[in-house]
Amino acid sequence: MQLAQTTDVLLLLAAIPLATLGGGAFLQGVVGLSAGLGAPRLLVATTLAAFATSSPELTVSSLAAWAGRPGIGLGDALGSNVVNLGLVLGSALLFGPLAVDAREILRDWLLALVVPVATLLLGLDGTLSRVDGILLLGAFATWGGWLTRLALRHNRQARADGAEAPSPLATTVALLRLLAGLASLLLAGRLFVLGASGIATALGVHAYVIGATLVSAGTSLPEWVTVLLARRRGHDDVGVGTLIGSNLFNGLAVVGLAATIRPIRAPLQELGVAIGFGLLTVLLVMPRGGLLSRARGLALLLAYAGFIALTTGAAL
Repeated sequence: MQLAQTTDVLLLLAAIPLATLGGGAFLQGVVGLSAGLGAPRLLVATTLAAFATSSPELTVSSLAAWAGRPGIGLGDALGSNVVNLGLVLGSALLFGPLAVDAREILRDWLLALVVPVATLLLGLDGTLSRVDGILLLGAFATWGGWLTRLALRHNRQARADGAEAPSPLATTVALLRLLAGLASLLLAGRLFVLGASGIATALGVHAYVIGATLVSAGTSLPEWVTVLLARRRGHDDVGVGTLIGSNLFNGLAVVGLAATIRPIRAPLQELGVAIGFGLLTVLLVMPRGGLLSRARGLALLLAYAGFIALTTGAAL
């Protein structure tokens, strides 16, 4: 038992430098790709960066659905959305106010409000069916197509204004940095989940509590590191865009794919708690005045604490 606990501690310790190095490379890749594609950093963060950092949730939901347990994917996706804004953004705001361009982020913020409500309405009958899943995937494809058009339009405008074409080599290097950084972040998240879960199990913590807290935090580690490093290096738009885009990816693509593979039984009480707190955290990051204050960060952390208390209280 002592050896197992020592191994768990070592896994946790290994995750820290791996996440730091991976996050740095990932952030450099995002910034480099935005220049290479001729697109705003916020747009690249909302799409490529958000989709990449949500790959743990996509993997979990797909494998769980194929194994006949699609509810795991639903819980991980909706829970991770609360983690992203409540815990990740809330803790980042404690280091100081965060600048946001309300005009740029408003469209995705509004969609982040609509998606949970739509999911709740689809699940009022207690099940997210394959048809419901296809509808969510269709909405995801529409959103992705819209963002692609925006990126292409911005690229054409930049070229018309005389911007120099980026070096193909620089774009390739940025893409490789993004992929290498993402791989390191995903591995760090896996090590974190294994180590923390092992320690919690040894201490007799309930399995559901482990999943609702440690596992969801571990799968959100890529977003966490990306946001903190973006703050440190003055790329606030990358951090906020990644979180909102990740929430949209989780709500549309992850949940939609899981339901399409296999219908999800979704009791209204369980669905309501996750979606309710998800909506609350989105409302707390309303883009107003160009700044997200420390007070917003504290409110987000309190919302996350309330989510944990309600979801774990039923299991204790």
